[in-house]
Amino acid sequence: MIKPFTPNDLVRYIYQEMSEVEQELLVQALHSDDSLMQEYIEMLSTIEQMDQIQLQPSEKVVQAIKSRAQSTGLERV
Repeated sequence: MIKPFTPNDLVRYIYQEMSEVEQELLVQALHSDDSLMQEYIEMLSTIEQMDQIQLQPSEKVVQAIKSRAQSTGLERV
């Protein structure tokens, strides 16, 4: 019987946080369970998309921080 794997198991596999035995069992499960494989592929795609995100504060936020720093004398820091 193949162990039922959870999304947490897939994350552990992706980030190489599983033992070799667990990895082997998961790979077998991926080959035999299309829905698990689809979930794995979707996770990889999501991780790739997240890696491409560049987070930057809006100009409004930057100006608010600068204004607050100036009003408290912190602009020199």
